[in-house]
Amino acid sequence: MNTSPRPASGDAITYASAGVDTAAGDRAVELMKEAVAATHGPDVLGGIGAFAGLVDVSALKDYRRPLLASSTDGVGTKIAIARALDVHDTIGQDLVGMVVDDIVVVGAAPLAMTDYIACGAVVPERIADIVRGIAEGCRLAGCALVGGETAEHPGLMSPEDYDVAGAAVGVVEADDLLGPDRVRQGDVVIGMDASGLHSNGYSLVRAVVSAAGLSLEQRVEDFGRTLGEELLEPTRIYTADLLAVLRDARTAGAVHALSHVTGGGLAANLARVMPHGLAARVDRALWEPAPVFSRVAGWGSVPQLDLEGTLNMGIGMVALVAQEQADQVLAVLAERGLGARAIGEVVAEESLPEPGHALEHVVAGAKGVEGGAVMLAGQHPGWA
Repeated sequence: MNTSPRPASGDAITYASAGVDTAAGDRAVELMKEAVAATHGPDVLGGIGAFAGLVDVSALKDYRRPLLASSTDGVGTKIAIARALDVHDTIGQDLVGMVVDDIVVVGAAPLAMTDYIACGAVVPERIADIVRGIAEGCRLAGCALVGGETAEHPGLMSPEDYDVAGAAVGVVEADDLLGPDRVRQGDVVIGMDASGLHSNGYSLVRAVVSAAGLSLEQRVEDFGRTLGEELLEPTRIYTADLLAVLRDARTAGAVHALSHVTGGGLAANLARVMPHGLAARVDRALWEPAPVFSRVAGWGSVPQLDLEGTLNMGIGMVALVAQEQADQVLAVLAERGLGARAIGEVVAEESLPEPGHALEHVVAGAKGVEGGAVMLAGQHPGWA
């Protein structure tokens, strides 16, 4: 007796009628192949379509004690801005920046990255745009994009909805590992320019935009472009610039620790690499955030400390550097066209003054890390 279930309507149900278009998926792969292949060097074996990406790591035999560093992340609700504007070729760079710049923080060079795209319906051109952005980010980071997955989730996600995630692996010689144990009193805190909001805090930003009744298409003179274009500015990728500093003979051993300023803001992320007994004293007067930060604050009447605990405030990466080599580090970064400046110093935590007003703010024990502290003091130029 045949016990196979039969469609109640009498019509045959196919994978396509259930909402999954495998032909569209194949078309998306064809559209992205060239961009992905452009990230492959001689160390990448095989091509697109294999079950697993292969990378020749024979060079690791030259390491005394190679450590693998891994990271995974997503882009968050910035995707809602990309969807609203129907612009999808930059969000991939955001993804790469969120992942590989966490790897370089420990001094590691990224080797390979993979991505995952979940969507309600595969639109080949849209998927290809997303992956082209990922490939461009990998090119900027000097990292191979060796694999990925596009999953169609009809009924779970709307046809226009999608989300992206990625993971990468890198390598660092154990003797070159960066972190809190290298940080010393007197180290200079160097802040590197962000390209904009990067990829954190968009739930706050979107709430402000909505409450203020703003249009993404409206031009904002402070930005010199539309609000939507400003909000979609891709995350700056610091990996190649920082690896250049770590490898340059003029700055050998100069960098003691790095901090990628993502969710939680500058103070909370910098506190993650501060050792017990030491504190970073950061002076806001030493840099001026881009106009988008003051605009978000003003449009939403967002308290400054809340803004600082959410957004990067114009500093996307921080280096703790030996005092005697700080000028050389700044010189190398300048040669590479990356704006950077000294924004503070490392001091004994016990020497921190008691906060004298609300904006003298001390953060410690952030992100579950029990270490030193970070004190924000002063005020940005032009801020009340």
